[in-house]
Amino acid sequence: MRATEILREHGQSLWLDNITRQMLDSGQIQRYIDEYSVTGLTSNPSIFDKAIESGYYDDAIREKSARGLAGEELFFDLAIEDLRRAADLFLPVHERTDGVDGWVSLEVSPLLAYETTRTIEAAKALYTRAARKNLLVKIPGTPEGLPAITECVASGVPINVTLLFSADHYRAAADAYLTGVQRRIERGLDPAVGSVASVFMSRWDAAVADHVPERLRDRLGLAVGLATYRAYRELADSDRVQRVENAGGRMQRLLWASTKTKDPEASDTLYVRGLAAPFTINTMPDVTLEAFYDHGEVGEPMPADGDGADALLAAFTEAGVDLPALAAKLQRDGAAAFVRSWNDLMTRISAQRMSLV
Repeated sequence: MRATEILREHGQSLWLDNITRQMLDSGQIQRYIDEYSVTGLTSNPSIFDKAIESGYYDDAIREKSARGLAGEELFFDLAIEDLRRAADLFLPVHERTDGVDGWVSLEVSPLLAYETTRTIEAAKALYTRAARKNLLVKIPGTPEGLPAITECVASGVPINVTLLFSADHYRAAADAYLTGVQRRIERGLDPAVGSVASVFMSRWDAAVADHVPERLRDRLGLAVGLATYRAYRELADSDRVQRVENAGGRMQRLLWASTKTKDPEASDTLYVRGLAAPFTINTMPDVTLEAFYDHGEVGEPMPADGDGADALLAAFTEAGVDLPALAAKLQRDGAAAFVRSWNDLMTRISAQRMSLV
């Protein structure tokens, strides 16, 4: 049995962090579903930027440009077409799991990361426009994004909370989600609104690689993962979640993101093997998925009590790492990187559009 299948049998979902029209047309995504146990998909502006650069979208860009589409409008038209197709591929999983799995994700413009009202408007519009029940709209878990998450969930929009980096970030995202669900319960609405909380892992280790002793190299991301998983399990057992579930609501699932190993000297499946845990999701680019399918190993699941996390995090503190400050910086830097990727994407689309007119 392949490691991907074993991981699924242990209760963790594997999602693909990639989508291109070429992957859809060639059947590659369907093959990942059939052979690699992939049950969902995430996307971001960088992924679409690379896909559009390939020239594979030229005919579609030419046709949409002739209809007067440009910039963001043109991009979202392309992206929604692809994500609708992907959502349809994952629909059998979504229906078989009663909405627990089988999701795809589309991100609001990163330019809105610090604008609550506009994020709400954009998320609702994208969800309505996509017209797929198994589509999650990605909203960053910034201070301004959190109330947008609550309002969108309260309105029945499934949300992928992105740009989370710590247990505290996760708790804030979970609170925003549960508050939205509780509002639905108070209004007599269906409280089963899908959501995942995406915690980014590998960027921790990249940030401290040159500042900590060798014995701590490539260990911070997994330590943060342990602490976050403990928070997740504690919340799942809380009275608040039990009351929500008793009313028909659901627990927001924890998703491990940024799981491609950045250290060339470390295992290429480091953040897959080390973050194995039931009722969580690991989303990974195809290169990491292929590596794990080829030679990955499934170890012991993460301990629910986060055993070992505190001592390891304390070691980083002793080495001079200000963990809360670094978490905040990683979130700010992540939001800025998303904006740069978005601007690159808009520039790419404009250039492609002009060359094809």
